[in-house]
Amino acid sequence: MSATPQKNRASRRVLAAAAGLATVGALVAAMPAGAHDRGHGHGHGHGHGHKPRTVDVQLLSFNDLHGNLEPPAGSAGTVNKTHADGTVEAIPAGGVEYLATSLRTARKGNPYSVTAAGGDMVGASPLLSGLFHDEPTIEALNKLNLDVSAVGNHEFDEGATELARLQNGGCHPVEGCYEKGKKFKGADFPYLAANVTKEKTGKPLLKPYTIWKKNGVKIGFIGVTLEGTPDIVTANGVKGLKFHDEVKTINKYAKELDRKGVKSIVALIHEGGAPASTSYNYDCDSPGAGDGISGPIVDIAKGITPKVDALVTGHTHQAYVCTVPDPSGKPRMVTSAASFGKLYTDTTLTYDLRTKDIVRTSVKSANHVVTRDQPKATDMTRLIDRWNKLAAPIANRPQGWISADINGRGSTAPEKPLGNVIADAQLEGLAPADKGGAEVAFMNPGGIRADLVYQASGSEGDGVVTYGEAFTVQPFTNMMNVVDLTGAQLVAALQQQVSGPNEAAPKILQVSKGLTYTLDLTKTGAARVVTDSIKLNGEAIDPARTYRVAMNEFLAGGGDGFPALGQGTNKLVGASDLDLFNAYLAAHSTAAAPLAPPATDRITVVQ
Repeated sequence: MSATPQKNRASRRVLAAAAGLATVGALVAAMPAGAHDRGHGHGHGHGHGHKPRTVDVQLLSFNDLHGNLEPPAGSAGTVNKTHADGTVEAIPAGGVEYLATSLRTARKGNPYSVTAAGGDMVGASPLLSGLFHDEPTIEALNKLNLDVSAVGNHEFDEGATELARLQNGGCHPVEGCYEKGKKFKGADFPYLAANVTKEKTGKPLLKPYTIWKKNGVKIGFIGVTLEGTPDIVTANGVKGLKFHDEVKTINKYAKELDRKGVKSIVALIHEGGAPASTSYNYDCDSPGAGDGISGPIVDIAKGITPKVDALVTGHTHQAYVCTVPDPSGKPRMVTSAASFGKLYTDTTLTYDLRTKDIVRTSVKSANHVVTRDQPKATDMTRLIDRWNKLAAPIANRPQGWISADINGRGSTAPEKPLGNVIADAQLEGLAPADKGGAEVAFMNPGGIRADLVYQASGSEGDGVVTYGEAFTVQPFTNMMNVVDLTGAQLVAALQQQVSGPNEAAPKILQVSKGLTYTLDLTKTGAARVVTDSIKLNGEAIDPARTYRVAMNEFLAGGGDGFPALGQGTNKLVGASDLDLFNAYLAAHSTAAAPLAPPATDRITVVQ
């Protein structure tokens, strides 16, 4: 998902040092035998001593884990299932202890099994992983026997150098090694970035593809992130890099693989779509192939050469198993497994040993829930416990109290209760003259990574918001900016929520108290924002007047398709978004008087 990327971790470095976490040493990432090193082939066909013509290759895939090692809390930790009678059930799902069990169970009896991921394995991660620059997640993925992953936009949150460290290992350049006597080993699996090149040399940043081999079976994997990655990552994260068209890149490398004799090809694409239903078991091929899915992946799928046999996708955090016709009109499987390790996709690729190609007509695929009623993988429990011990001095510190769930990520409404809390926290922290004199604050919805959940996550007690929980909501530690914008630029920014690059999938800014307007979804484009309804503290916005506007540095750079917000002048850099959020919780809640979910009455929606 698009989100505020992380740039400055200074405040966390201080905390980490204070807690004595930056110890010498590093991780030992376990290197178990790959899933594809087990057993012998079986296939279709009969007869004594006759080699079968085909073998079934099991492709297990998932996407958008975002460092969620522990089960995600609240609505972020459920998947919807529609039953035959039309009722919808929310099933608790996710957590790497259960994901490991699910994948290991699925591999049993499948000698040809390969596990692939669609990007955003790290970045925007909860404290348990984010505090340690996502080393715990890479270690967990190694233990999961992940064979290959595409990069996603969040793999670039901390820039190309940090991405290279996650791939190749070595301790963090500033914070060093986290565990005494242990050096971080990096990913056992290749990260693929076929459409990302270095500006200076034009060469690929990482490997464009990899070839998985087993007993004469060869499958090529090409990995790409969305071409629009620079629009949703801070400038620092993508400095010196160029991002290319997904279709052209995949077609180029599919041709190269074909020349090398690799006829079976899977594309891992960190870009996705939106099915017509949020239920994971929705049939998006009803009534026809791909009829129930929309979004960027549809056109991408239609443009990718028929040489590619299946597409594993991500980015939109949606669940789907669809067939979308390739350029020759033949159906081809396109899958996505929601997010946070709540689902995995099991795809059967029937491999013809004579042609070395996948028999496309027999490709079968289904999403499966990573339920929490199965045994936990003990090696993952040990990993989580080890890192939790290191994180505990910071993670368990209480920041405030809430009286009920305050939904952010889990809210599907344009205006989210937690979005209001965050925007109000930013306004309050930056309104004093010496802090920037802010009159209004904007928060991008993709930067709200979780809900604030009333139920205790540990031993802190119900209603207590810990530092770890606040960090999970705002994991980027983005520095806040206060800038001058004219009323005309303010109006333009609100229109950009529903026009330009955001027209197809609106990004509704969360606004601080005092700003009100009407969003008319019966109209199209910029006209959806009713301009004469926009008021600040009851007064119409004056196009010629200058306003002091607070927002994180990502939005202030014009990120997420808001060029108007990038036109600010007279910039003052304030505290981090997380510090302001925690300060607000402390100022507005006590055990006796907890913070209640705020009303959502700032944006009037006409549908």
